Amino acid sequence: MSLATLVKGSSNPAVDPAAADAACRALAGSHYENFDVVGSLVPRELRPHLARLYAFCRHTDDLGDEGGGSVEDRLEQLADWAVDLERCWGGQPEHPYLVALTHSVRELGLPREPFFRLVEANRMDQRKTSYDTFADLIYYCRHSADPVGEMVLHAVGAATPETIALSDSICTGLQLANFWQDVRVDRDKGRRYIPHEDMARFGVTEADLASSIASEAFRRLMEFEVERARQMLLAGTPLVRLAPRSLRPALGGFVRGGLAILDRIAQQRHDVLARRPEVSRLTKVGIAVRTLASQAIGGW
Repeated sequence: MSLATLVKGSSNPAVDPAAADAACRALAGSHYENFDVVGSLVPRELRPHLARLYAFCRHTDDLGDEGGGSVEDRLEQLADWAVDLERCWGGQPEHPYLVALTHSVRELGLPREPFFRLVEANRMDQRKTSYDTFADLIYYCRHSADPVGEMVLHAVGAATPETIALSDSICTGLQLANFWQDVRVDRDKGRRYIPHEDMARFGVTEADLASSIASEAFRRLMEFEVERARQMLLAGTPLVRLAPRSLRPALGGFVRGGLAILDRIAQQRHDVLARRPEVSRLTKVGIAVRTLASQAIGGW
């Protein structure tokens, strides 16, 4: 049975655990986002657990973003996913990603709440395409971004109120960095993450967002948003020193990666409408090297 058939055939409860793990590794090793950037920094013994977490998070997001059909269809798929997810804490899931995840849940004692919060974020995506206030956006990030860091902290036995708060700051900062990187991409999908209150503050209109030419008002708005994301990332950096040593290089890599996105936006004079800011592969390699070097001398 191919991996594609295995993943598609989620109604089959008798999924081979080894094949389920292979499906998770295949997804984690694909082109999605930043997993490949820091994967080499993750200790070998953690990689199966993190690949399972990644597959869960990615598939959950894909159901919300690419589930196909109507809003009602996507909400139904997410509801079915949540039912199968619940079986990880008592029962036998059907989907291969969840079959694999069950082993981590039970071996590591992972709590259910962050997982279901991420599912709820994707339900929110079906009901809301723009945000009035920054507080509204942070509430969304609390569901869409923060659970990922919390899952990892629980996986490595390092979840405390302090580390979770620091992780939330990093995860929200990363989410905001990605939002500002993808303003044009999200606009074309009918989504706006820039809070309306911030647009009003800087005199930016919906017409400004629809343009391919960044106005000075828009540039000032994006400079403000970029700096706010930067401060969140920096506020979370004490986590790199508090986390288990095995996790520090990956954490440092994620923070540096988020800062690199923000730096690239600034280099474009905060114009994210003419072209999407991209971090080059060479820059990513440099991030990994600098992160490892910093760890060697006790930095972050």
